[in-house]
Amino acid sequence: MLGSVLFIFWRLVEITFLIPIVGMLAYFVHGFLDNNQLTPPYILVLFIVSTIAVFWCADTVIRFGSTKRSGGFVALMDLCFFGAFIAAVYQLRFIADADCSSWDVDSVTVSLGPFGSIDYNGRRLDVNKTCAMLKASFAIGIMQILFFFLTAIFAVFIFHHHRGDTVVKETVVRRRSHSSRRGHHHSGRRSSSSRRHYVV
Repeated sequence: MLGSVLFIFWRLVEITFLIPIVGMLAYFVHGFLDNNQLTPPYILVLFIVSTIAVFWCADTVIRFGSTKRSGGFVALMDLCFFGAFIAAVYQLRFIADADCSSWDVDSVTVSLGPFGSIDYNGRRLDVNKTCAMLKASFAIGIMQILFFFLTAIFAVFIFHHHRGDTVVKETVVRRRSHSSRRGHHHSGRRSSSSRRHYVV
């Protein structure tokens, strides 16, 4: 029971963080397509893996009954996504050292009329949007590596627990069927022994 709750919780966390990756990288894919250029692998690999992963996560949550029965397959697929996200993050590794923000100095002159003027030098944070989006996608991709490893472990627990419940149910059903057969067998003996034949 606890394994199922944890599995669903982490699945929802995965979906929550996958959607921003798909949205941010779709912005880049759209830009390259508009300019009739090929999308670079460091964007395309993470975009494709994240898009497929969103549908996989949603499917395993919606059809959780079949997920419990095929927990071994779900764990295997999660480990495949674990590896795919490692490869996708590796493609985008160059962005880790990029500095996406800088401080710009703004010079403002304030007039004081007959008293002259004041020059004020302020600092303003300038963030490069495209760099920040790629870096955010890179960071969330690393998080997804951990998330899919966790859900693979929980899927194995769910599979073993579900299989144990199935074995227990089968043994209970078999015992009931054997006891019912024995009951019929004993009742048949009793009825045959209770019959008495009188010869006149």
